[in-house]
Amino acid sequence: MAYKITDACIACGNCAANCPCECISEGDIYVIDADACASCGACAENCPVEAIVEE
Repeated sequence: MAYKITDACIACGNCAANCPCECISEGDIYVIDADACASCGACAENCPVEAIVEE
């Protein structure tokens, strides 16, 4: 199951920097490409505001 970044995102970039699949892109909030996500949880583990949840 892929992860999703919620509106609580503060766009700090920790998730993208720690994603081994490089499936997170920058925007107003960061966005995860669900098709490329390996569901490893590295992004969620590194989010300081807990803005990343499993879909």
